[in-house]
Amino acid sequence: MRELPLFPLPVVLFPGVPMPLHIFEPRYRRMLEDIRLRDNLFGLSYFDASASETVVPPLGHIGCVAEVTEVQPLSDGRSNILTVGLVRYRVDAYLEHGDPYLVGEISFFEDEEENEDALARGAQEVSSLFQRIALAVRIINDERASLPEIPDVDPEQLSFLVAAAMEIDTDVKLELLEMRSTSERLKRLRDLLARALPNYEERARMHSIAKSNGHAGKKIDLG
Repeated sequence: MRELPLFPLPVVLFPGVPMPLHIFEPRYRRMLEDIRLRDNLFGLSYFDASASETVVPPLGHIGCVAEVTEVQPLSDGRSNILTVGLVRYRVDAYLEHGDPYLVGEISFFEDEEENEDALARGAQEVSSLFQRIALAVRIINDERASLPEIPDVDPEQLSFLVAAAMEIDTDVKLELLEMRSTSERLKRLRDLLARALPNYEERARMHSIAKSNGHAGKKIDLG
C-alpha cells in the first residue's frame, strides 16, 4: 500500500494505541464509507489548522495508520468510531483522485534494530517509573481515577503506550512518534517520568496526610 486516505487532526496517534473518534464532516463521512469497502485503514496526521499558515499538513510529516475496529452509525449520518494505531508513515506527496478528502503517497517505517538486553533494561526503568506515578495518581484521586495499566509488551510497544498515556506537550509527543530508535525514545520517556515523579509522589504524600487528618481529627504540624 502506497496510497492512503488522510485525516488531519490536532491529536497524535501511536502504534498499538486505541483512539475513539467522532466523524461528522461530509468529506470524512465519505472517507469512512470508502475505507469500509476496502481495508478500514486511513492515516491520522497531526494538524492544528488554527495554528498553521497552510491548509494541509506539510509534506514529509509523520503520521500513524489507523484501523477502524468499530463503527457506531448515528441517525443523522454522523458516526462514532474506534480506531487503533498500526504503523507509522511519512507523507511523500499528495495525490489527486477527485476525492473530497486528502490522499497521500506514503512510506512506512519502523524502529531500527537494537541490542535487546539494553532495550529490556530501558523498558524496565520506564515501566517502574510509570507505575510509581500511576500509584501516586490513584492516591491523589482516592482510587477513583488512575493512569491506564501498561501491559507486559516489548520495549518498542511499551514506549508508545507510555508516550500516549503521559500528559505532555504535543510537540514532545510528535518528537517521540518520529523517533526511529526505541532506546532513544525510552531514554526520553525515562527523563520525563523521572522529572515528574517527585511532584506526583509529594502530592500523594500530602493528600494522604490531609485525608488522615480529616478522618482522625489530628492537625498537621506546620511549625
